[in-house]
Amino acid sequence: MNYRLKIFDKNIYKCVVLVLGLVAFGTTNAQQVSKKKTGKTETKDSNVKTSAYLFAYFTGNSNDEESIRFAISNDGYNFRALNNNQPVIDSKQISSSGGIRDPHILRGVDGKTFYMVATDMVSAKGWDSNRAMVLLKSTDLINWSSTVINIQKKYRNNENLKRVWAPQTIYDSQKGKYMIYWSMQHGNDIDKIYYAYANTDFTDLETEPKQLFFSPTNGACIDGEIIFKDNKYHLFFKTEGAGAGIKVAFSDKLTEGYVLRDKYVQQTAYPVEGAGVFKLNNSKDYILMYDLYTKGKYQFTKTSDLENFSVIDNAISMNFHPRHGTVLPITAKELARLESKWGSAKDIMSSSDAKAVKKTNIKADDAVKQVHLPVKGGTNLTSFKPDFTKFAGVNVEPKTAQDFTKGAVKYTVSIEGKPAEIWSVTTSVANNPVLNGFYADPDVMYSEKTSKYYIYPTSDGFDGWSGTYFKTFSSPDLVNWTDEGIILDLEKDVSWAKKNAWAPCITEKKVGNTYKYYFYFTAGQKIGVAVGDKPEGPFVDSGKPLVDKLPNGVSGGQQIDPDVFTDPKTGKSYLYWGNGYMACAELNEDMISIKPESVKVMTPDNTFREGTTVFFRNGKYYFLWSEDDTRSENYRVRYGTSDSPLGKINISENNLVIAKNTGAEIYATGHNSIIQIPGKDEWYIVYHRFNYPKGITMGDAAGFNREVCIEKMEFDKEGSILLIKPTHEGIRPLKK
Repeated sequence: MNYRLKIFDKNIYKCVVLVLGLVAFGTTNAQQVSKKKTGKTETKDSNVKTSAYLFAYFTGNSNDEESIRFAISNDGYNFRALNNNQPVIDSKQISSSGGIRDPHILRGVDGKTFYMVATDMVSAKGWDSNRAMVLLKSTDLINWSSTVINIQKKYRNNENLKRVWAPQTIYDSQKGKYMIYWSMQHGNDIDKIYYAYANTDFTDLETEPKQLFFSPTNGACIDGEIIFKDNKYHLFFKTEGAGAGIKVAFSDKLTEGYVLRDKYVQQTAYPVEGAGVFKLNNSKDYILMYDLYTKGKYQFTKTSDLENFSVIDNAISMNFHPRHGTVLPITAKELARLESKWGSAKDIMSSSDAKAVKKTNIKADDAVKQVHLPVKGGTNLTSFKPDFTKFAGVNVEPKTAQDFTKGAVKYTVSIEGKPAEIWSVTTSVANNPVLNGFYADPDVMYSEKTSKYYIYPTSDGFDGWSGTYFKTFSSPDLVNWTDEGIILDLEKDVSWAKKNAWAPCITEKKVGNTYKYYFYFTAGQKIGVAVGDKPEGPFVDSGKPLVDKLPNGVSGGQQIDPDVFTDPKTGKSYLYWGNGYMACAELNEDMISIKPESVKVMTPDNTFREGTTVFFRNGKYYFLWSEDDTRSENYRVRYGTSDSPLGKINISENNLVIAKNTGAEIYATGHNSIIQIPGKDEWYIVYHRFNYPKGITMGDAAGFNREVCIEKMEFDKEGSILLIKPTHEGIRPLKK
């Protein structure tokens, strides 16, 4: 209904306009105008009580990734993709380019109409290829009407228009219209944020585009997001060029007067874009999220004042990888409707909320209606409650704890509007992976100072191995691990390299009564060293790379994958490294420099790829290395032995240490380290594998979505390493 045409009394008109601007409809993008007493219209519309969230997003730059997808959440922290993370709208049917990016979704002021706008673009055609946006409208979140608006064709004097990016919508209660704002670039000019008003049907723009924000630095601005709070409009946007990031400008008016607060609000040094802000239901807190587009990740931050932001990544989970999108608070009825259309029993049965369940390792098979839940050691499986995610419109029975020790337990999944399904659920203890999350290239150490074990891995899960920080984890028993946090951040702590934090190693040295820790790491395909007083850091970089060039005689490969070894016979310490070759050098007593004349190439054979590990047992020096590529399911570990830490390395015919276990769907078992239990001839291998069960389906991405595991390592009477079979069960906790 068009209230402006129905109401003629001036005072009544003002009241209705104020009512329509309230955010009682569950979106932080509507304009808050008044806190006056409300009339009947406001009381009626305020009945929209939101209790869940809808996330509209796209996923990438290829094929059908440039399409609108939906995910849902009960709490605004844990999201699950609908429709198996497939598009909910066909981009080719609604766009002129064939692709859709940057969807923004808004609840209308009537509480029941929804508006969505998106970039009409296929990135493969070029970042300056698009001139259009798409306007969509729905009354049920399921069925959408759409219109393409080509700015260049619609408006004169846009012959040199290069691109139209990231439109968003906000309701202007003063005008009683929906305002669309977006960024455009003309010719060699900068990107600027413009606005125009949509017509009543939301099928076209009815005003000429005008510039919304005028940067005092004349810098480029894209990806605008306007939030009304405390009687001010907060315009979040991304700056382009040097020092790009997210800043905020403020105004008392929607369409003019924005003043820049010259401060970045993103809480990361990584490149970001696509700021999205939404208010948590029944809370004073807001979420600012943004796309870390070079990492394939999103970061979530929380704020109560839109000025101070704290990272809450550890509280966030998603079973998908979104790109630039927005979140809309929705009602239970709307959530049930979305589940009825695009939800599945498989997704529900893959979404156990039980803390004991290793969520990234759940395996669900829709064809046979079976799901397996791997659980942490110590879980009581005689009385275990999986606690499947409770979405509106979904019911799972039984709800009480069950005995899983007697075999599969039958669960009935009912989604409103769909036939019920019966699923078989099994559980078992899986100590592998040992670390929670994606990590790789683990180096393990026992600390005499703390009497604990430590793992130092590559922080994984970043597209293209683009992580920039190192963590450590501690354990009293090799099974139960505590995240000790970041110990070295290239962005903050290292001056000579800022990217590709890979494959570290560490050693503990005691000098008198003092312990020192020397942490060797890869950064920018060079090897550095940092020093700390505790195994959990912090560590201070030496200020320059330790190894930054290929050894003499080597024409290819990378300076990566350090391993440090102290010879128990001589007390001398050595550093090994190399991808495509194995090199070694003796370390000086300071442990932060090498003896240049000692550098030696000692590649064992043509199976060597990377990941050297050296240990000493019963008079023999064991050299282990990884064969093949970390993206290959056949990535595996081989070994040789020597009478010296400098070789020659002798290789037996059967020198395989660990390889894939196809029966258990474990693949790419490689890049390991070795730990001996102090005072015992008891040994364990710490290695990484593809994520289970999804890794084998991920292509090259499996190579940077890896997880850390541990198995026992045994020898025959001649000292040969017995072939290790990788398992999900892993090892039992060590007893002191």
